[in-house]
Amino acid sequence: MSDSTAKTPIWKAIAEALRSDLAEGRYSPGDRLPTESALADRFGVNRHTVRHGISALVDEGLVRTRRGAGAFVAATPTDYPIGKRVRFHENLIAAGRRPEKRVLALEQRAATMGEAKALQIAPGDPVCSYQGLSLADGQPIAVFESLFPLTRLAGITAALERTSSVTEALRSIGIADYLRSSTRLTAVRASATQALILHLTEGDPLLRSSGVNESDRGEPLEYGRTWFAGDRVTLTLGS
Repeated sequence: MSDSTAKTPIWKAIAEALRSDLAEGRYSPGDRLPTESALADRFGVNRHTVRHGISALVDEGLVRTRRGAGAFVAATPTDYPIGKRVRFHENLIAAGRRPEKRVLALEQRAATMGEAKALQIAPGDPVCSYQGLSLADGQPIAVFESLFPLTRLAGITAALERTSSVTEALRSIGIADYLRSSTRLTAVRASATQALILHLTEGDPLLRSSGVNESDRGEPLEYGRTWFAGDRVTLTLGS
């Protein structure tokens, strides 16, 4: 005979309550869940029971945990094509995401030897450095730095002060189109600063993309380096 008085295990009830919170939109993808201690207080149980409930959500792919950082609502990685035409806003809209860029710094400085080589200018020549944060649906997915040779693009700094879009800024100074001439991908670890900006833990995996965009005449217009949060973006290679 079945025991009609059997009760649902507490950890399962906690998992179901948190599952309902996610379904109702109480937490968004990328959000950090309350601490085990806070959840233990909420449900009147010990932290081990809470941990068991969260583990069930991890097994279902609804939550991800990071050592020392806590539990986070899992986000579906954003597909981001890397090819001849790399356009941040267009790529994210095509993936069904809401794109956003935030300017972190915009300055003019001298090009390093490596930057000068990529841009085919002399070391020490002036460049515009555009540093920013890329977001998809409000979630940080990458930090970047784009460098533009001021010897070729005299008005680019002022143009970027008016718009965060590189495509629009280039168009406003007479560059109607540009193509990616080279891309290099490398797996790296997040620095303390990158982790802070991307809401990660120092040492978390990042994908670093470095590439050069050039004009239709083959002149380098932009040397860019982007550090993507490894669990939030799927880079796809295309033409």
